[in-house]
Amino acid sequence: MSFELFAAGRYLKAKRKGLFAVITTVIGILGVAVGVAAIITTLSVMNGFQHDIQQKIIGAQAHITVFGEMSAARYAKLEKEVLALPEVAATAPMIYGQAILTTHNRSLGIVLKGLDPDKEGNVNKLASSVTKGGWKPLPRKNDKTRPLPIIIGEELATNMGLWLGDDVVLISPQSVANDIGLMPKMKKFRVSGTLKTGYYEFDNTMAYLKLGDAADFLGLNGGVGGMEIRLRDMDAAEKVREKVRRLAGYSYSVRTFAQMNQTLFAALKLEKLVMFLILALIVLVAALNIASNLILLGTEKLRDIGIMRSLGATPGAIRRIFLWEGMLIATIGITLGVLLGLALCWAVATFSIVELPSDIYYISRVPVQVLWRDVVLTIAGSYVLCLLATIYPALSASKVNPVDAIRYG
Repeated sequence: MSFELFAAGRYLKAKRKGLFAVITTVIGILGVAVGVAAIITTLSVMNGFQHDIQQKIIGAQAHITVFGEMSAARYAKLEKEVLALPEVAATAPMIYGQAILTTHNRSLGIVLKGLDPDKEGNVNKLASSVTKGGWKPLPRKNDKTRPLPIIIGEELATNMGLWLGDDVVLISPQSVANDIGLMPKMKKFRVSGTLKTGYYEFDNTMAYLKLGDAADFLGLNGGVGGMEIRLRDMDAAEKVREKVRRLAGYSYSVRTFAQMNQTLFAALKLEKLVMFLILALIVLVAALNIASNLILLGTEKLRDIGIMRSLGATPGAIRRIFLWEGMLIATIGITLGVLLGLALCWAVATFSIVELPSDIYYISRVPVQVLWRDVVLTIAGSYVLCLLATIYPALSASKVNPVDAIRYG
């Protein structure tokens, strides 16, 4: 152990003059601990919500989506090439379009998706999201029209007042020529099921048709509107996207799930950064308490500083003693803060300390995900703030004149 660290440890354990000196030390330690614990807990909860939202999005979308009309033969060729990539686990055809859903004298613009029920489950979790009904048509007595089945989101069904077996009319933005002129294309469908992905934007704006029905309604003549791709590792989405782009050609748009929801993910990332900076102010206040404690220590130990200088201690050694003193206080506070933060995260994740209304958030407990990267960043940032706070007291103590310190200390 170096002389400076030994002296700092002795000063930390030694009895201080007056209650105020002890209180400032305790406040410095507890302030750092509370700040670190608050940062770790808050970031972990935000990570949990972000992970939960990401899982809901991936549950309704694929890792990579290729947009662009293609014939059945072109799709089969591209599918074979994409499946040959080692990172790709599965593919599925899809069709995206827009339509106006009309029922009960109410109309709403929706996003229409055509899919293959047998293959869609290979790239996402839409099949397990169906809450009522399914793809089986719901016939009625004396009903000769036999409308095709359509599945809609639960929120959309609630907002439009729809139930299983209700008929809806889809109006396509494409026009059809007839004797009168150009008329919008309309077709009747019957609600055969509802689904809930847990992500409001999907559940309130999406409707799903079988691939052939969607192709016919949107005028694709048996073709598809693109391809959905599920990867073995979704973190490799950006790298695989470039490979798929080269295979598909630049006439097609290839986007990852992160790009399709970049506004949402950017907002979550910014919110996390802002919360980190705000909570770091707690650690900053604690660091200022450490600085005041060291300044008080320098005043109390003025004679000791003079004696050490007269015995040969250099100004640099005095500076290092005070720096070690501040770092020891910071280390104790940060260690307590990390333990407290992890304990709080475990408690929030294990017990129903905070219950959420499941009809709004689709979850009943606060999600928590501890990322060790955030823990390490919190520890490093706290150390930096505490180190900066100790610089001035250390410099002041090192500039003390040994003669004056012994005479007036």
